[in-house]
Amino acid sequence: MSSRITMVLAIVFLLGAILAGYLGIVVSKEPAAPPVEAPVVQAPPPPVEVAPAPPPVEDALRQNVVVLARDVPAYTPLTADDLVIERLKVAPAGSFSKIEDIVGRSTWRSLAAGTWLSESSFEAGGTLARMIRPGERALALSVDEVIGASGQLSPGDYVDVLLYLPQDTEGSARSSQVVVPALRILSVGELLGPTRDGKPAQNINAEERLKLEQRRVNARTVVVAVPETLMSRLLLASQTGVLRLAVRSADEGNLQEYWASEPGRPDVAVRLDSARRNLVQFNQLSLESPSGNAGAARPHAVEVIRGNQVTQQTP
Repeated sequence: MSSRITMVLAIVFLLGAILAGYLGIVVSKEPAAPPVEAPVVQAPPPPVEVAPAPPPVEDALRQNVVVLARDVPAYTPLTADDLVIERLKVAPAGSFSKIEDIVGRSTWRSLAAGTWLSESSFEAGGTLARMIRPGERALALSVDEVIGASGQLSPGDYVDVLLYLPQDTEGSARSSQVVVPALRILSVGELLGPTRDGKPAQNINAEERLKLEQRRVNARTVVVAVPETLMSRLLLASQTGVLRLAVRSADEGNLQEYWASEPGRPDVAVRLDSARRNLVQFNQLSLESPSGNAGAARPHAVEVIRGNQVTQQTP
């Protein structure tokens, strides 16, 4: 009985081993790789032409302006290497737009890099000569804090030139008058105004201009534009008595009228000039007595001069 059971168990174990071996062989086999299909070669798409991007609207509105690429000394013919074209929103009046129009021309004065060029750049003459019109003369006057309106004068201001005479031609009375009215100031010390075409007469940066503005207060000379017909009178007045500069209001628009008017139009100083020029003598300032007797005898006063101050003292 035990041997028969043992045989049965052996057969069962044998069949289990055979089944396990079969299953192990089946499981260990790798699946067959799928068939590889040949790749399909597609023709490349035709190239697409990309149109260039249109320039920005702002750049399209800019204009060519020829400027200097480097400092150029006077009397030197310009070459293409000296020039460059800048694209500006607003082209200065009279500026060049092509380098070919300037190559070979010589300037009469030294020009700094970055200067835009016009016909006036090739005209002869110094700075003051380019700040006045034909028929005008630039004349320098000596000033101090009193004569020069306490150092508050600026290029472009209009001033009346007052003359004080200690004695008139007969040597009897003092007088004062407006010897020349409405003269335009061209410069105060080293600070210059614009030229005739509106360009700055000095090619300086903001820092250098600030220094000139600070020194303007202590300037000892001013240059005024004088009509030719009034020049001799102003020179004689400067050597005869004491001058004062009286600033005219900017609301009169004299400077705006000057730039807007034609060069041949009479200057405001000529139009405002008169025969007597507001002549006032000292005896006209004497007050009458309360009784109205202007002819009452009065003691003679003694004139005492202390520097620029003149006083009357009665002995």
